[in-house]
Amino acid sequence: MINQVKFEDEPDVKDLFITVDEPESHVTTIETFVTYRIITKTSRGEFDSSEFEVRRRYQDFLWLKEKLEEAHPTLIIPPLPEKFIVKGMVERFNDDFIETRRKALHKFLNRIADHPTLTFNEDFKVFLTAQAWELSSHKKQGPGLLSRVGQTVRAVAFSMRGVKSRPEEFMEMNNFIELFSQKINLIDKISQRIYKEEREYFDEMKEYGPIHILWSASEEDLADTLKGVAGCIDRCCKATEKRMSGLSEALLPVVHEYVLYSEMLMGVMKRRDQIQAELDSKVEALTSKKADTDLVSF
Repeated sequence: MINQVKFEDEPDVKDLFITVDEPESHVTTIETFVTYRIITKTSRGEFDSSEFEVRRRYQDFLWLKEKLEEAHPTLIIPPLPEKFIVKGMVERFNDDFIETRRKALHKFLNRIADHPTLTFNEDFKVFLTAQAWELSSHKKQGPGLLSRVGQTVRAVAFSMRGVKSRPEEFMEMNNFIELFSQKINLIDKISQRIYKEEREYFDEMKEYGPIHILWSASEEDLADTLKGVAGCIDRCCKATEKRMSGLSEALLPVVHEYVLYSEMLMGVMKRRDQIQAELDSKVEALTSKKADTDLVSF
């Protein structure tokens, strides 16, 4: 469960630099999607060159995350931004949405690059260096459909069976993560609702300033008062816009990232239980065979 170990005398030398930039929209007869340019600079000997440039779409990032989870089931893999967004917050393929996703994908890759174990994963290296056709070919080298179905069936069977004796420390971890997940999800929903209400209030208030200015032109006796109200509304709009900017940049993304991390932690605990259930099953089978062998020997 420990993701990072660093010794005091270990030099802090970064040898892998990754940049995600230049999003580009693609429209086909089947789908519309966005690709991102990924530039990798490195001094590691296992790379064939010191610099690589490739383009990747969201599905490629999702594939990488799944491969990392498969190779390191008990490590906490950095979360990806979600494929679908909250309805009413921002439209898909909107410039703001694409830029927000680009930043999140950039953070995702650099967190992997800074991880002492994940950074040396072979699929991560392929993701950073392979051209599109090479990556497609590499993806096909994985287990076939029947093998994946078999793995899923076994995982479901072990999860249904459950763990007989989960160690107390993992019981405490699991309880803490579940409670934390409930609370952080509630905070996330409340934050989203506050932002939505602020947005509605701001959009409505913006209309009142010009109305009072027009009104002042037809009411000489109230002109100064109405202009004063319009000025007050304008200041309120600016203050509300500043507060909304703070929510959208400093609060909402941070809270939601905690939500994603809590989901990742719950996934890690579930995979740990599956591994233990599989081990318990094999120990039982081994014990049963040993008992049968002892009976035969007598």
